Amino acid sequence: MLLRRRATSKIALGVAAVLAPTLLSTTAAATPTADPGSSVNVAATASAAMSSLTWRGCDADVPATVECTTLDVPLDHRKPSGKKLELSLSRIKAADPAKRRGVLLFNPGGPSGSGLFYPLALSGLLPQSVKDRYDLIGFDPRGVGASSPLACGTTTADERLTYRPYKDATFAKDVAWARDIAQGCRNLNKDTLPHISTRNTARDMDIIRAALGERKISYFGLSYGTYLGSVYTQLFPQRADRFVLDSAVDPKRVWRSMSQSWAVQAETAFDRWTAWTARNSARYGFGDTSAEVERLFWDIVARADREPLDLGGTVFDGAEVREYIRWQITHPSVAADTLGLLRDAAAGKPVPTFPTFVPTDNELASYLAIMCGDARWPTDPAVYQADSRRDSVRYPLYGDSVSNVFPCAFWDRPLEAATKVDNKVPALIVQNEWDSQTPLVAAQGLRRALKGSRLVTVDEGQGHGVYSLGISTCADEHTTTYLITGRLPARDVTCAADPQAAADSRSASPNLAPVPARLPFSGR
Repeated sequence: MLLRRRATSKIALGVAAVLAPTLLSTTAAATPTADPGSSVNVAATASAAMSSLTWRGCDADVPATVECTTLDVPLDHRKPSGKKLELSLSRIKAADPAKRRGVLLFNPGGPSGSGLFYPLALSGLLPQSVKDRYDLIGFDPRGVGASSPLACGTTTADERLTYRPYKDATFAKDVAWARDIAQGCRNLNKDTLPHISTRNTARDMDIIRAALGERKISYFGLSYGTYLGSVYTQLFPQRADRFVLDSAVDPKRVWRSMSQSWAVQAETAFDRWTAWTARNSARYGFGDTSAEVERLFWDIVARADREPLDLGGTVFDGAEVREYIRWQITHPSVAADTLGLLRDAAAGKPVPTFPTFVPTDNELASYLAIMCGDARWPTDPAVYQADSRRDSVRYPLYGDSVSNVFPCAFWDRPLEAATKVDNKVPALIVQNEWDSQTPLVAAQGLRRALKGSRLVTVDEGQGHGVYSLGISTCADEHTTTYLITGRLPARDVTCAADPQAAADSRSASPNLAPVPARLPFSGR
């Protein structure tokens, strides 16, 4: 969801959207009055944005079918003539001009995910019928990547590890780290940081719409991108055309509560994985029951806490073992293979190098800017300490880390309150039943907030991301139909996962590949 970070290149693969059987015209649903915040001078900037884009070729390693440009937007939308930020955009024109409907904007999640070349990444996955009808528009949100990037001045991997396992002995050190990170970000972005928020990114999207000369935009958002899309529908309900929200964030849980949901869902995913591994004991030999597989795993964690494991030259303690497996357990065979390597390492046998990932300073900075700038967090370290102690018992796989102190505790107060999403704008929400990054309950929460939406749930669907990933042919067909026709299902729909996806959840898509352990973020 929101939040899975991993190394990506410009042309990294991604995801898109979903739909259903009995169809209802999206024009039938009434749209409410826009959130008052939508009028924060976006209109004053829109006319200036018209015809302001000069498209050109991108980098030499990017195909000629992709064009790039930049667009200036106000740092503070209340002051449209004031300081500007520069956004970087990309475009792949509709393949069939005769069928062209409009533009389809993308956000790959994060927050802090670069979306500039996301349309190119998806172009091999999207149906031709979608590519025929839309200009595919990518962009880096404000503060991210090539769009006036933020910085926090960090230089080491340890500084950028934001979700830290709780220990009484290290809590004071964690509090000092969180305070220092917040201060470093503030020092380097004094004027900019208060204006990095999801609401302002949504306002930027409306300026992009105007600059493209479009009356409305269509949109595909994955993970955090579902929250960005829902905020846009609240601010600009009359400007939203066909919105697909894949692997959803519950807008009522932004952000700490949403983060803590990862710990809850990780326990369910862990139980499902140990059961799957036990059923395949002839293949793996880890035990014939879930309890035996679980005992093996926790024995390895305890061993790593006593003496860190050498994983091909990379040293992992018990918390890092827990984090590594947490990312993999929705892909059972991948996690089982990893457990075998962990067992070998614990026995002193040589194993291949485990891939690790150190985020860039900009990825950290832009992630924190949204997480801390969208909503208030507790400011008393004692709250984090109490929650971590409690959740380490309730959710032993990840609860201590996700509830521990965070830089947002020392962030400046957000300029605006978190957006209350409550409207009847038509949208399609697509969700796997067993997604540990954006749990099904979050998608159901978004469905309640977007009263004109429909929810397509993939029964027994596992992993993060649905559309065009080989998860469910049924869900893919519903989504494609919606993007082409604009008609929503008459009611919420349950689709079956495709047999191979349900059996193993291993996918060819990099979006579903195992994620390295040393990550600052949870979910994208």
